[in-house]
Amino acid sequence: MTLEVNGKTFETDEEGYLADLNDWEPGVAEAMAQAEDVELTSDHWEIINFLREYYEEYQIAPAVRVLTKAVGKKLGKDKGNSKYLYELFPYGPGKQACKYAGLPKPTGCV
Repeated sequence: MTLEVNGKTFETDEEGYLADLNDWEPGVAEAMAQAEDVELTSDHWEIINFLREYYEEYQIAPAVRVLTKAVGKKLGKDKGNSKYLYELFPYGPGKQACKYAGLPKPTGCV
């Protein structure tokens, strides 16, 4: 499968995750979100950028519980909880946020 962004074609797997993590750019996240009827706000970007930094450091996309704890540690308890993350990413903060961030599907996600 492919995704068209600003005249460039990006390869994705059957679930829409980028085939090559190095291809990611903010426009990719915008296009993925638009396809799912999600308008990315600064709150979304805060989590997307957090995930990209987390992946760079640990080389793994965190599962929801790990993500929730890590966000709480870095961004505060008001953001490090499932309710907040599911409001931003209703299809699952692990799956949906990682997809927008250009990361692989987190282990343990169905």
